[in-house]
Amino acid sequence: MIETDFFDYQPTIRVVFGENSFEQLGDWVSDLGGRRVLLVTDPGIAAAGHVEKARQTLEQSGIDSVVFQEVEENPTTRHVEQGVRFAKSNGPIDLIVGLGGGSSMDCAKGINFLLTNGGKMQDYHGSGKATQPMLPAIGIPTTAGTGSEAQSFALIAREDTHQKMACGDLKARFRVVILDPKLAVSAPKMVRALAGMDAISHAVESFVCTKRNAVSRMFAMAAWHLLLENYEATLGDSAPADGFGKMLIAAHFAGCAIENSMLGAAHACANPLTAHFSLTHGLAVGIMLPHVVRFNSREVNGFYEELSELIPSSDNSNLNGSSRLANHLTKLCRMNEWSLNLRDFDIREEVLPTLAQEAAQQWTGNFNPRPVSESDCLNLYQEAF
Repeated sequence: MIETDFFDYQPTIRVVFGENSFEQLGDWVSDLGGRRVLLVTDPGIAAAGHVEKARQTLEQSGIDSVVFQEVEENPTTRHVEQGVRFAKSNGPIDLIVGLGGGSSMDCAKGINFLLTNGGKMQDYHGSGKATQPMLPAIGIPTTAGTGSEAQSFALIAREDTHQKMACGDLKARFRVVILDPKLAVSAPKMVRALAGMDAISHAVESFVCTKRNAVSRMFAMAAWHLLLENYEATLGDSAPADGFGKMLIAAHFAGCAIENSMLGAAHACANPLTAHFSLTHGLAVGIMLPHVVRFNSREVNGFYEELSELIPSSDNSNLNGSSRLANHLTKLCRMNEWSLNLRDFDIREEVLPTLAQEAAQQWTGNFNPRPVSESDCLNLYQEAF
């Protein structure tokens, strides 16, 4: 089924894929005119040795660097403001590198907004609100998950309310993205599992959202194909060498799908769970996604049929596309030995209405293929409870 709806495809990111491509960081920084680089990352990435490797590579190219490594999972306005203060006190900075998972790359984009355009992160909630040029930036994912490196949006939560804000501008895109499979190999198994589930949710939701189009569905389907073939394999003790590279590409393609469309109700419901109960995003969206697929069935079962056709035929082949897809998503979560019941995470049933109220206000819910109300969100939470 080919979409013929309007789309405006604006590819501007140079994507470099391959083992040891990380070692070319100095070349790409030099090509962009960088002489003093701000590396934005987290303590885990530093402990893994990736930050020191980056600094050595830059030094060999005659490039100075300073490291802001205070990023935490689900970065807030506090992390961005800390990064801006650090950059100003160690400046002048002429290029930013986001090195790590989606949190590091989102924080790098957030710092770029404020460092170049001033104000607060809240000023950029929405799209296209930056009036001044932004610094050139490079994105280097170390996990196959968020696809943030492919997107012009930074997902930053307010420190006071933990409301997630999508702050987007084409000027915030990374100029260069480096996809090096060797970086993904170093991630712990659970990190790989959670990040991969995030990528899976991106492929599934972007494929059916109301802003879907020929470009976004092309990327989403390509991502889904690679994820189905490699997600489970890369979690094993004897993972195939090329599987990590394919997972990186899959996560990037899923990010491209989001950039050219949007997401849906699974992300709308996942965000309050992450904000209030510290559920890792990959787990929260993994719990909610099968319920949302079933909820959307009457609207987009034909699209779900396309996705389910790639699922091994032995998996509930007698069911319709939506049910087959939902069951397979549940199977992937259970394979990781995750509980799929919200009550197992110290979440009380009486808080579900509050979560539903917040979920109904999430931006991504507006693009769900079936309109989703507060009562619908409550029903989804109750099903997952």
